[in-house]
Amino acid sequence: MTFPSLTLGIDPGLNRTGYAVLERGLRGPLLREGGVIRSTQSLSLTERILEIGRGVREVIEQYQPHTLAIEQVFSHAQFPKTAVLMAHARGAILFAAAEAGLDVVHYTPTQIKRLLTGSGRADKQQIQMAIQREFALKEVLEPHDVADAAAVALCHYYTQGTLAKKLA
Repeated sequence: MTFPSLTLGIDPGLNRTGYAVLERGLRGPLLREGGVIRSTQSLSLTERILEIGRGVREVIEQYQPHTLAIEQVFSHAQFPKTAVLMAHARGAILFAAAEAGLDVVHYTPTQIKRLLTGSGRADKQQIQMAIQREFALKEVLEPHDVADAAAVALCHYYTQGTLAKKLA
């Protein structure tokens, strides 16, 4: 008997880190769980990073995924501080994944958007709607961080399927 392969998709953020646990089922991808890990804005940066790392560790311990798929940091010249803050959150997330011995894969926002919507420039609402359709959900996932995390996990699911077909 084989056990289901679980992927933890992560949309990193300092205020809210979205996560989604995706199972590779016999009939396709199954969304097992999704949520957000919040950091307390009144705390120091160090304490907020600790909250994120601990939150990710708890999700990993609860679901025991095999792989962590995470969105890469992107930066706009106008908002360099945002990229730096997201990089801090990614560091805590990657530490928790490495500590648990997970395989880690990185996807760019453009890769994720293109795979799910056909356009590398899709907005948050388009991603939410693509995830709603993919999993036949009655409503879009809220907040968008959860849908984004599901999108990262789904990108990995389909990328791995394509890779497996090429290797066969």
